[in-house]
Amino acid sequence: MTESMILAGDHLLTMDATNSVIADGALLIEDGRIAAVGKLREIAADNPSAPVKKIADSVLMPGIVNAHAHSGFLRGTAEHLPVWDWLTLHINPMHRVLQPHEAEAASWLCYAESVLGGTTTVVDMWRFMEGSAKAAEAIGNRLVAVPYVGEHPDYNYFDTLDMNEAMIETWHRKAGGRVNVWVGLEHLFYADEAGQRRAVELAKKHGTGFHTHCSEAQIELAEFERRYGKRPMYVLDDLGFFETPLAMIAHGVWLDSAEIEFIAKRRVSVAHNPVSNMKLASGIALVGEMLAAGVAVGIGTDGEKENNNFDMFEEMKVASLLGKLKDLDAAAMDSWQVLRMATITGAKAIGLDAEIGSIEPGKRADIIAVRTDTPRMTPLYGEGPYFNLQHNLVHAVRGSDVAITMIDGQIVVEDGELKTADLGEIIAEVRKVAPGLFARRAAFLAENADGIRQWTD
Repeated sequence: MTESMILAGDHLLTMDATNSVIADGALLIEDGRIAAVGKLREIAADNPSAPVKKIADSVLMPGIVNAHAHSGFLRGTAEHLPVWDWLTLHINPMHRVLQPHEAEAASWLCYAESVLGGTTTVVDMWRFMEGSAKAAEAIGNRLVAVPYVGEHPDYNYFDTLDMNEAMIETWHRKAGGRVNVWVGLEHLFYADEAGQRRAVELAKKHGTGFHTHCSEAQIELAEFERRYGKRPMYVLDDLGFFETPLAMIAHGVWLDSAEIEFIAKRRVSVAHNPVSNMKLASGIALVGEMLAAGVAVGIGTDGEKENNNFDMFEEMKVASLLGKLKDLDAAAMDSWQVLRMATITGAKAIGLDAEIGSIEPGKRADIIAVRTDTPRMTPLYGEGPYFNLQHNLVHAVRGSDVAITMIDGQIVVEDGELKTADLGEIIAEVRKVAPGLFARRAAFLAENADGIRQWTD
């Protein structure tokens, strides 16, 4: 007999093709997968030997997918700067002096914050990611590890493609399949021609996804035109990046309508980062147009330094509000659309929609329970003319309202407590190592007042 249990709540939000909601819903879990979904009374009657865990005053829903993030602990220390000054004076100098043990401590912190807030899958572009994989293996989150690669003489302080390949060979599909490793580039301009070719070849060789930042800031468009005579998406296509098994770009703020139609045909996905794009004054992405064209658009927090948290419920609210503001249309970016971006569409954007993103039989049991006994969720109507479940989840809930986070059938958070690691120790380790990183960065900047050279120089 396989281990089985029944998880039940007052409402079950499936995020299936019709956004089905089941009152007094439950799911049967066997060996980390969803075996059945329905009314609690029916699931319990069909499986009398399975123990029932009923989460009172809760909505069960799929775990949240964070489609683009960066581990780190620069939170609140690189503020009020546009993206290129921010990179030049704060972020890239940090990368130059970052050490592996600091990178690992950052991932422990960010993954703990993620699961506490109901995020079960994180696409993390970071450094020295062996430590990130160890953190994910222990904490229990699902991780798409994308090394921060700079394959160019001017950017030799990032990870290399050799490091990226070693990470693939060591960690891809490990930790029970929860850790996947992609090929990453910080930006196309952070690789020379040989590096660009090798990045494409590496993703093809190992059958992995490819991820990079692109069209985040308007300044990029002129540089693409100067170097290639084309807009960014056509350049990436010419260079072969869209021939990789799965290509996802972060941001895509400055894609035009023609590029959107183009990447839709190439099955390229996009990670939309609304809080980061607002904070760094990058612009407003044409998300509604992307979705209408059939582009799989997920939602990401970006890094803690440009957000300043990993709360995907907050990110959903901002994504909805920013879409309404852009179009001056209160009906734009409706709550169902945004919920799908954070769950099943986000899973599709990273190529995992057959495994996660909705509560359906056969999928992995990545489930969260959101409390409904809070002022933010009151009143709650799960049926009838005042049905407001989706609106409350997008516009009212915060990550701290998550009662349970389950990944692969394992409860990693319960009643606000991280069950798989000691949160106090994680925080203490970051407090211990952070001063050294800041001191080394300050020493570097004291000798290099202009910061790190950028391709715009």
